[in-house]
Amino acid sequence: MRVFLAGGAGAIGRQLVPMLVGAGHRVFGTTRDVARAEWLHSAGAEPVVLDALDADAVRNAIAAAQPQAVIHQLTDLAAGFAPEQLRATARLREVGTRNLVEAMALAGAHRLIAQSGAWLYADGPLPHGERDPMREQGPDDPVIGGIAELERLTLATPGIDGLVMRYGFLYGPGTAYAGPSGTPPPRVHVAAAARAAMLALDRGSPGAYNVVDDDPAVSNARARAELNWTPESR
Repeated sequence: MRVFLAGGAGAIGRQLVPMLVGAGHRVFGTTRDVARAEWLHSAGAEPVVLDALDADAVRNAIAAAQPQAVIHQLTDLAAGFAPEQLRATARLREVGTRNLVEAMALAGAHRLIAQSGAWLYADGPLPHGERDPMREQGPDDPVIGGIAELERLTLATPGIDGLVMRYGFLYGPGTAYAGPSGTPPPRVHVAAAARAAMLALDRGSPGAYNVVDDDPAVSNARARAELNWTPESR
């Protein structure tokens, strides 16, 4: 399968690219950084250097790649979780997702797998399933608005078969947390998060999926049943 991976050299991308290449997929991985493009090439992907906020660049790249599926792992959190990084990530989730969806429509691509979060549910009965509402956006909350727009574009755009991966807080290589100890719940290993995105290429019906370690507060039952995913899927 031809796969366009937006955010191909990020924490999840560095786990996901070797999985996709090893499974025989042709991968087009995006980055804004020329040095990271070299890593993509060394890992077997075809690097695409672009800014996801540039609609023309995204449209041209997807038109050239002609992917059957797009995986959206764009964030701006490599430098940490400071407010400016969270705001930049929210913009990527709003504008970047819109650019990807519009480019997919022009190129005739239909399958979109996008990164979201499983720690944003409103208070209510536990464990939270994917139908539970998210919390309301507060005045100093730069996260919810971006997540809500990403999910709306992914799940409600006509012609797009969208699957949202609601990841727990990531731990493992390239993340802020070395292991599960000290990582806030819900949590998931970065390689298991990547594996869920790969499985979603050809499994699962459109909708949201909690991709988390077994947790009393957030259910991963749908990902287990429809994607055949487990937290040990690395």
